[in-house]
Amino acid sequence: MKRPPIAQQSPYSNPLVLQRADPWIYKHTDGYYYFTGSVPEYDRIELRRSLTLNGLAEAEPVVCWRKHEIGKMSANIWAPEIHYVSGKWYIYFAAAWTSETQQGIFDHRMYVLENSSANPLEGAWEEKGQIVTDWESFSLDATSFVHEGVHYLVWAQNDPAIEGNSNLYIAPMSNPWTLGGKQVLLSKPEYPWERIGYKVNEGAAVVRHGGRIFISYSGSATDHNYCMGLLWADENSDLLDPASWSKAAEPVFVSDEEHGQYGPGHNCFTFAEDDKTDVLVYHARSYKEIDGDSLYDPNRHARAKTFVWDEHGMPVFGRPLPDTHSR
Repeated sequence: MKRPPIAQQSPYSNPLVLQRADPWIYKHTDGYYYFTGSVPEYDRIELRRSLTLNGLAEAEPVVCWRKHEIGKMSANIWAPEIHYVSGKWYIYFAAAWTSETQQGIFDHRMYVLENSSANPLEGAWEEKGQIVTDWESFSLDATSFVHEGVHYLVWAQNDPAIEGNSNLYIAPMSNPWTLGGKQVLLSKPEYPWERIGYKVNEGAAVVRHGGRIFISYSGSATDHNYCMGLLWADENSDLLDPASWSKAAEPVFVSDEEHGQYGPGHNCFTFAEDDKTDVLVYHARSYKEIDGDSLYDPNRHARAKTFVWDEHGMPVFGRPLPDTHSR
């Protein structure tokens, strides 16, 4: 695969937020960037906000929810995302379970929290329960978007009939915590770069440009092999028809030895402070070798870089940027 040129300078400090994997940033109409992500302990959900992206580094985190002691939502709290839908705030996250006699710490399901406060760092978060899908199995990384008045959910789930760990699905929603139709398979790990260590499609994020809807996602194990893929569809097509979607045969964002960046992925998209420039937010480590299980290595840091679009209307993410400081 041909290497992009050396990455451009970024206006953002990297790492942006230390030890926050699966970063999610939502820029609201109040001008604030709202940030959340997986904490290394996997035991709580935190939010912070800032009027600038760089300001998120020093913004005071607020714990808005903690895992249960036992039962559902009691283990491995992963990949929270904050969304604003119909005047209320929602957090999507994945959680596993424990009991007095058993542990299902990798048997995740997707759950939703709701907050009606103007500022989601204030007020109470109400548990709306599990997102019920077409079958009970490992599921995670829910994200949502609204298009042409339809609220959609995109997520990763294991289908017992398909070899591998997780595939990507889409479905309409009847409300922010309930699917309103059958789920549709969008992508499964089929290329070698999606199947290293584990057969994984996960961590979807949506961005729109030039009459298309793009879904980025991540594949392979969460070590240096982790990387990003891309799906896209015409915005006027039936988004619930798998034939509407195209899939890149090669990864679009990968580890970079020269820049000392490994396992970039589980991204989201936002806009720069000018509300025009596109920004890619992702996590990556600054070293390749990991002791033990990569999931428990705490140094997947949240990072940000601007990106552009080519003459064909496709995103050009370039290369992960080297660290700019050692906070």
